[in-house]
Amino acid sequence: MASLYRRKRSKYWWYKIYVRDRPIQRSTRCVTKRDAQRYVALLEGEKAKGGPLHIRYDLITFDELARDLRTHYTTTGTRNLREVGYRLAHLDRFFAGCRAVSITPPLVTEYVLQRQQEGASNRTVEIEIAVLKRMLGLAYRNGKLMRVPRFEKLKVAPPRSGFLEPKQFWTIHKHLPDYLKPPVRVAYITGWRVQSEVLSLRWSQVDFPGSVMRLEPGMGKTGEPRLFPLNDELRGILEIQRTRTEKLGRIIPWVFHRDGKQIKNIDKAWKSACKKAGLPWVIPHDMRRSAVRNMVRAGIPERTCMLLTGHKTRNVFDNYSICSEGDLREATKKLAEV
Repeated sequence: MASLYRRKRSKYWWYKIYVRDRPIQRSTRCVTKRDAQRYVALLEGEKAKGGPLHIRYDLITFDELARDLRTHYTTTGTRNLREVGYRLAHLDRFFAGCRAVSITPPLVTEYVLQRQQEGASNRTVEIEIAVLKRMLGLAYRNGKLMRVPRFEKLKVAPPRSGFLEPKQFWTIHKHLPDYLKPPVRVAYITGWRVQSEVLSLRWSQVDFPGSVMRLEPGMGKTGEPRLFPLNDELRGILEIQRTRTEKLGRIIPWVFHRDGKQIKNIDKAWKSACKKAGLPWVIPHDMRRSAVRNMVRAGIPERTCMLLTGHKTRNVFDNYSICSEGDLREATKKLAEV
């Protein structure tokens, strides 16, 4: 049973209750004893049913829910914490200190308007709202919210579908610094993600006798293991890189590095090279799309392409309009025969 008492310099009644033989002391946020007794009665009812003790939903803030989400992703490993932190940074600036129960559709609409005025695309804002929905859904399951509000979806532009033809790639490639040329070539051949999969590649993942390089579980975006057999071009790049690494005379775990130091990202150098090549609109992710298209053009089955590049669903082919030119030619031939 909970007991009520008053604290010095506090206008509210406080309660003390035991949960798993541990005392919990909190404010009822009630000024009169009668209201405090009613609140404690509700609290004891929830305890008897095994429910959470967070009856005062109005005291829970966005900051608490954000911490819960970060803890959830840390313990489950279901999301890239760096990306989640980037999305939460924008949400924090707007919702910090806000009560969870006040995060309603009108308030989210204000957030969307602010982000649009800052120049964010609707697709970017939709991703941020999805993180917010995930946060509120987790709070609901944890008993910290009575319900999860519904938010209107934004009209987003079709997924970006930029590609790099070989001639364009080599034009950009020649303007890159020497230490970035090998990882960029590997990314263009394999379709692996530059940041999380190519730049983080270690020598322990390269099997020269077995002629494959591997991604260990948890390394890529999907978290699933993957391998890519080495063709002559890939083997040549990696063997030259190994020779350069051995000349440094010390143990370096990373395949691609700058004088022994791990390369964190290529953004600045990539933008500079694209500008010099007269292709300022090209982004690193275009290499991933191009690699998939090159594989399809080479006649590799789509399922095999997905296993090599790490795409979990066929949506990538629909989103990027990637199809075999041979299939299109065959279709036009059949049309002519009608």
